[in-house]
Amino acid sequence: MKGCSMLLTALPLLAFAAAADASTVPLADVRIAADAGSIRRGAETVVTVCMNCHSLKYIKFRDLLDVGVKRDSLDLWKGDKDLNAALIGSTPAEVARQVYGVVPPDLSLITAAREEGGRYVYSLLTGFYTDDSGNTDNHVFPGITMPDILGYTFASNAKDRHEIENNAGDVAAFLVWAADPDAGVRKKIGIAVIIYLVILTVLLYFWKKRIWKGLDKGGSV
Repeated sequence: MKGCSMLLTALPLLAFAAAADASTVPLADVRIAADAGSIRRGAETVVTVCMNCHSLKYIKFRDLLDVGVKRDSLDLWKGDKDLNAALIGSTPAEVARQVYGVVPPDLSLITAAREEGGRYVYSLLTGFYTDDSGNTDNHVFPGITMPDILGYTFASNAKDRHEIENNAGDVAAFLVWAADPDAGVRKKIGIAVIIYLVILTVLLYFWKKRIWKGLDKGGSV
């Protein structure tokens, strides 16, 4: 499955994450949704905002159809790229290095590379603040060069912050899905296998009772 092949390539990203994570700030106590609507909304934000710098090289535009993205929206997002093209950021690596000092990490496996990956992404996106010098920093990742892309620092009221938090949750939901797109399929297969085993167990139980009933009477089955 795609998810297995993706996880085999996660070690370099895991090393990057371990080296980069210098913060011990508790993550936000939120539940990251797994429904198609949240994933679909998160996909829109990632493709239209995050991909200005980041890539998701293990996800193709075609894969977004699986979470219900409409074909016309997909055509608008991909432009003249092929449907089987990977989600590659629009900023060249050398330009990003000059601007930010580092190449923004690929986001395909970012939630797999972090413990509580979905909550980590949410906490990072909502962790921006303005320090005493007027500079923007992040509680979860101090010194991060990524800008406050959702505008959490600049939200003027509780309603705006709530909307940004919902957006951050959707982004986290999409990135959790992106790290293991086959999780839903495996879950459905697992449920089907459990149901099959339960039915088989019941049938074998009654078959066993029939056999022993015949033996107790000294007859044949």
